[in-house]
Amino acid sequence: MIQIVAKFNVQSNKEELFLKYASELIKASRKEEGCISYILHQDINHKNTYTFMEVWKDQEAIDLHNQSDHFRAFCAKVKECQAGPADVALYREVDC
Repeated sequence: MIQIVAKFNVQSNKEELFLKYASELIKASRKEEGCISYILHQDINHKNTYTFMEVWKDQEAIDLHNQSDHFRAFCAKVKECQAGPADVALYREVDC
């Protein structure tokens, strides 16, 4: 499994629009084969910071997601809401 953590800083006057775009993305992404979890979180201490926490079966599932119409549409639309670039990181589990 691969986890993706994607953090967005949203302009305060664009928060409602961001949540609309995020909702569309989440609903479509959760239907994808290989999507295990797709959840949006709001930072308690920084109200305009939102983080998607996603879990995918494998890299192939992520690649298909990144090519999907709903993901590409989100990426194009969300730019108008952002207060800076998104911070996206991928993680894999480590057995210790």
